[in-house]
Amino acid sequence: MRKAGRARSAAVVTTAAALVLVGGYAGLDATGAVPGPLTTTPPPTASALPTAPGAAVTDPSPPAVLPALDAAAPAPDPAVLGGTLGPLLADPALGASVSASVVDALTGDVLLDAAADVARTPASTTKVLTAVAALRALGGTSRATTRVVAGATADEVVLVAGGDVQLTAGTGDPDAVEGHAGLGDLAARTAAALRAEGRTTVAVRLDDGAFTGPATSPGWGSGDVGSGFVMPVAPLAVDEGRLAPGETAPRSADPALAAAVLFVRALTATGVTVLDQGSGPVVRAAAAPGARQLAAVESATTAEQVEHMLTTSDNTLAEVLGRRVALATGRTGTFDDASAAVVDEVAALGVDVTGVGLQGVSGLGRGTRVPARALTSVLALVAGGEHPELGPVAAGLPVAAVSGTLADRYDQPGSVAAAGVVRAKTGTLTGVSSLAGFLRDADGRLLAFAVMSDSVAPGGSVQARRAQDRFATALAGCGCR
Repeated sequence: MRKAGRARSAAVVTTAAALVLVGGYAGLDATGAVPGPLTTTPPPTASALPTAPGAAVTDPSPPAVLPALDAAAPAPDPAVLGGTLGPLLADPALGASVSASVVDALTGDVLLDAAADVARTPASTTKVLTAVAALRALGGTSRATTRVVAGATADEVVLVAGGDVQLTAGTGDPDAVEGHAGLGDLAARTAAALRAEGRTTVAVRLDDGAFTGPATSPGWGSGDVGSGFVMPVAPLAVDEGRLAPGETAPRSADPALAAAVLFVRALTATGVTVLDQGSGPVVRAAAAPGARQLAAVESATTAEQVEHMLTTSDNTLAEVLGRRVALATGRTGTFDDASAAVVDEVAALGVDVTGVGLQGVSGLGRGTRVPARALTSVLALVAGGEHPELGPVAAGLPVAAVSGTLADRYDQPGSVAAAGVVRAKTGTLTGVSSLAGFLRDADGRLLAFAVMSDSVAPGGSVQARRAQDRFATALAGCGCR
């Protein structure tokens, strides 16, 4: 059989606790011993279309009852598996352009190849590639730092953007991902440093030059920013540039400058006088190389951000992580370089990236193409023991009927049996539906899968998602030997 990358070690599984998949959980849930999707309360109604760029996380952690993986569990027979899944891929709801790949996560053996080498529009399953690249290039313990440094003159300070777009305007929450760092804290530390030097009056400059090039992609829809699906990409923002509470709030046209203005307000509230500069309280100016640091705050770790990005399908965070990958690998912070950097980092892990072409790294760009085979190859690496640093990818994937963008799925007669069993990244654009992740089959074998449709009929997104959920449910229920 063909391999999806190198054979995996028989000890699959530094990430097993995050992955699986959940026979024991399902039994306990059905009896009410633990809360979950199989309790006797009515199932939730599936939403007609995704109403936010990142769905609310109902339970960000996988179930606590996780049976151990059995390396001796038999693998499905490819011929039997194909006979079971083939008719499901012919569901008219999926349209005429359908691909699927199923891979044994333990060995890398390809168990199903249905046009798996055809590059299709992946939508947000692209984020699986971005997550892997970020963890490889940046390291899971890295953080984005927002700094204040001394300016060119004694009465200037420079706010230096470092890639944190999840700042809060006030006090940071060390237990949170969103709002982990606060501009209020940064202002208080800056004020203390200034007073220690006998200064109480300054002008504030903004250095947001880490990211360059266009802030929006030509592949985005004209209403994506206004509808709250993404912000113009910048290396600094409060609440990802939202202009009001709520996931679908429209975004600032200049999120870095808006954040700098909020920093000035917080600094003023400490008693520091901020000089007006004619055009407003902040003007842009680059910090001098090696400028003396006065204060700093740090984001959540890259591992935590990756988990959050995958669970909630956060487009903005994905694009920012991609630019940070580009900078970390010696490129510029542009759309094109972020896309190239992510592909190169995935390729460096031994994944065949033939057919992979990214227009941005969130999946929102219409020009992005990825074969199903590339997705399952990456997922097999995540499941294997050779790259434990990729574990946050498994931890961040939504759980069917439990968390993230799968919280309101797997509630139909053809899919409810896989509630709590499937762990996968979703992808939805107009005319596009995709699903890629992990499950454990009826014999206990851990499988990676991807199913992609990019010619879904107008108005057919819900039915396409349900058809893909039925595909995953059949895969989970089939020993297929």
